[in-house]
Amino acid sequence: MTDLPVIARKEGRAGRITLNRPKALHSLNQEMCDLMIEALLAWRDDDAVELVIVDHLEDTRGFCAGGDIRMLQDSGKADGKEAQAFFAAEYRLNTLIEEYPKPYVAIIDGVTMGGGVGISVHGDVRVATANTTFAMPESGIGLFPDVGGGWFLPRLDGELGQWLALTGARLKGKDVLAAGVATHFSEDATGLAAKLADEGLSALDGLEQSAEGSFAEHQSEIDNCFGKDTVEEIISCLEGGSDWAQKQAETLKTKSPLTLKVAHRQLREGGELNDFRENMKMEYRIGSRMVCTENFIEGVRAVLVDRDNDPKWVPADLASVDEKLVDSFFAPLGADELTFL
Repeated sequence: MTDLPVIARKEGRAGRITLNRPKALHSLNQEMCDLMIEALLAWRDDDAVELVIVDHLEDTRGFCAGGDIRMLQDSGKADGKEAQAFFAAEYRLNTLIEEYPKPYVAIIDGVTMGGGVGISVHGDVRVATANTTFAMPESGIGLFPDVGGGWFLPRLDGELGQWLALTGARLKGKDVLAAGVATHFSEDATGLAAKLADEGLSALDGLEQSAEGSFAEHQSEIDNCFGKDTVEEIISCLEGGSDWAQKQAETLKTKSPLTLKVAHRQLREGGELNDFRENMKMEYRIGSRMVCTENFIEGVRAVLVDRDNDPKWVPADLASVDEKLVDSFFAPLGADELTFL
């Protein structure tokens, strides 16, 4: 077995990419992004490759648990350049997947969060399993739901995207299919990648393609409350709702106030865009700045370093998040902004 964090090879009809960083639940680093880009570009015009399959090393519980957050924090404490380089590679990969001319199949068996969502949800086929746990948990560490979150989240049914982005709610198993994050569901995906490589997309025949989510009973409250124009209005609406809605409000009060306001605007603006690349440029502007904030550095400290889960957010509350501060994350970076795509 190779020591490389991504195993890329041709197998049968397919180009196969297997994530191979098990101790980190296959969380993405820049080397992994570069290796995936290299493979996808090599196979794009290769007539022997009919489809691309992305999975992870067997017997590990994560498909891809996110990105290299500790590196982002370290870079943010310095000059932010390493973080910017990572975002550039990761977003270039997300864009390549979204625009890929051949079927791209991701088998999201296990934990699929953050960066793992970015290398799956933009593909044509996403197969969830009974082991799948999906989340965009960035509001809990002071980051934001990037990797194309501004594009795919507002395009889910109703206001599911805002709910998932702001609360960091986790979807499991068939709920991932019901939400539209997955396109197919297989109780057990053992052997599916090999079958796809041998048979092509016909290997998906018989897999479930629709389900009713456990969140369905709350859909009307999600749509009503998370469709409000401000985060403050969202929380007020939830506080006046059911016990479930009130729990969502309490959850939001623990999240980064800055992230909540940035993410709310990100999804609103992303939902209005017609070009995926424009969305990724927006997210690059946000990410390049957010990793250097005291807010993000503190969020990572509290959740991933000291693990006291008691972040002292900066600004401390929603009322203290000035609109000019939010605007600053969306402002143009300048001519070099375009170089990552």
